[in-house]
Amino acid sequence: MAENEIIPEVPAAPGEPQKPHREQREPRGPRGGGRGRGRKPVEVSENAFEKAGEELAEKVVFINRSSKVVKGGRRFKFSALVVVGDKKGKVGVALGKAAEVADAIKRGGELARTKMLSVSLKEATIPHEIFASYGGAKILLRPASPGTGIIAGKTVRAVLESAGVKDVLTKSLGSKNAANVVKATLNALLSLRTREQIYQSRGLQIKKVETPKAPEAVAA
Repeated sequence: MAENEIIPEVPAAPGEPQKPHREQREPRGPRGGGRGRGRKPVEVSENAFEKAGEELAEKVVFINRSSKVVKGGRRFKFSALVVVGDKKGKVGVALGKAAEVADAIKRGGELARTKMLSVSLKEATIPHEIFASYGGAKILLRPASPGTGIIAGKTVRAVLESAGVKDVLTKSLGSKNAANVVKATLNALLSLRTREQIYQSRGLQIKKVETPKAPEAVAA
């Protein structure tokens, strides 16, 4: 039967009123072809929640889901580990918890902004080699020449990029727990000291060495 075809009138029985004709409705699709009730898990990429338009860069390192069995079923809660930095020497880390993923990320970002700390950098790299640990995670950071880039995993890279480091060599040892690795990396950055800071803490002054002048040419 063609679409919008008019069904002819059927003669009514004697004594009954004539029923008006009606247009044929559009054919329905097979059942089960619509949206399902179940929700598919959302995959979060490394820079999925990075805000590039603002002064502070916000990155989600890890999202964890926990469940609690109650009388009516299960209740899920989410925790998001968020790193915030201005890429100019300040970085903060926090863990946000909520019943929804978006709320957990928002709370983690707001809390990380209140915990931002300053780290000592030397141009685009770190001033010296440093080794730090937190729990079972151990992190080794080494300065690198310009153009090397950040040689690190995604967890350590998120902290270093937020702090403003562009050239560095890293090695993660021990535990691979994201929270411990992030905190170990943050401890390593906070332990860095520049030459000026070390001299100032010892009460010394840096002597400026004058560059030697080139010898003057002697006339023949």
